[in-house]
Amino acid sequence: MTILKKLLLALLASLSVASAHAAAEGIPWDTFPKERVTDLPALQRGAQTFVNYCLSCHEASFKRYNRMRDIGLTDEQIKDNLIFTGAKVGDTMKVAMRPADAKEWFGGVPPDLTLIARSRSAAGKGSGSDYVYTLLRSYYRDETKATGWNNAAFPGIGMPHPLWELQGQHRAVYTDVKDSHDPKKVAQVFKGLEPITPGLQGKAQYDETVADLVAYLTWMAEPTAHDRGRLGVWVMLFLSIFFVIAWRLNASFWKDVK
Repeated sequence: MTILKKLLLALLASLSVASAHAAAEGIPWDTFPKERVTDLPALQRGAQTFVNYCLSCHEASFKRYNRMRDIGLTDEQIKDNLIFTGAKVGDTMKVAMRPADAKEWFGGVPPDLTLIARSRSAAGKGSGSDYVYTLLRSYYRDETKATGWNNAAFPGIGMPHPLWELQGQHRAVYTDVKDSHDPKKVAQVFKGLEPITPGLQGKAQYDETVADLVAYLTWMAEPTAHDRGRLGVWVMLFLSIFFVIAWRLNASFWKDVK
């Protein structure tokens, strides 16, 4: 009986932790427009946004600049438009910032973004691409934070808004919702963002920019995903035809065997 009680208490504790964790996860994720991953102009625009706004702090150390040939860019275009340091086209996409400086300035080393679109998926919420797409469109001003920024998709985020000049500044809007079990309890639920100052882009254009950037991050995390999926269709078709042939050959071979 004591063992059963301990098991029940452990189960209740784990459920409480899970509920608290789910509550701190932020808003539901929006769906990233997946068709952009196969759109070469979108990938090229996303690559440009990435090197302009992300690569100054975040590395993509498992990817070389010259891999952008796969999205329709030449070495000259890569060198002239996407490399702003002394790096060569064949070098990996690293930053000059030292880890010690990053810890001092930001409190931690910014994560490598090579696989970010694959590593942030969550069951029941969406893919890593959905997460990044939502995150970059959910920043708002919060003067209680050291950076002056917070995020509805990642409450308490340590990274300031990298694209605030494009999106502009917003404030978070909350609404009071009464607890259905206890009317005296009122919880604040995130309702949306309200603009404070405009950015260089309107909402629709900014959403397009973020979609292009996330498309590039998604492609960078798995550049052969589209080709692999297309090849998989042909493999399954071949196996289906081969199965029918093998089945008929087997029947013909054993028809006289009793």
